[in-house]
Amino acid sequence: MPTFQSFQDIEAWQNARELTKQIYRITNAGLFAKDFGLKDQIRRASVSIMANIAEGFERNGRGEFVQFLAIAKGSVGEVVSHTFVALDQGYITKEESDRLIALATETGRKIGALMNYLQRSNLRGTKFRSR
Repeated sequence: MPTFQSFQDIEAWQNARELTKQIYRITNAGLFAKDFGLKDQIRRASVSIMANIAEGFERNGRGEFVQFLAIAKGSVGEVVSHTFVALDQGYITKEESDRLIALATETGRKIGALMNYLQRSNLRGTKFRSR
């Protein structure tokens, strides 16, 4: 894709990385650290956001990239949902919850904007270039 040299250049991936860092920090503390099921689920969902953006980019095809972005966007919803569970269980404060949800929501917006851009563009990806 012309504006990115690597998946690390994608703002949505950068946001997802920060979100994952924050989730790992929060899930290592207090009661959250002892709820192995929820801790594992929210961590997996946040890592999934990063991984799917990266994998979609590396596939080099617009359609596949959009498909993987859609999966990443779904994982954003999963992170938000798990954040509410953590809040309701008293594992995190309202302020922590608000910060995580704001970062996740912004990440989802950036993913959605990238999906829209790719769907409207005539970019096809490097694997479709003539030889």
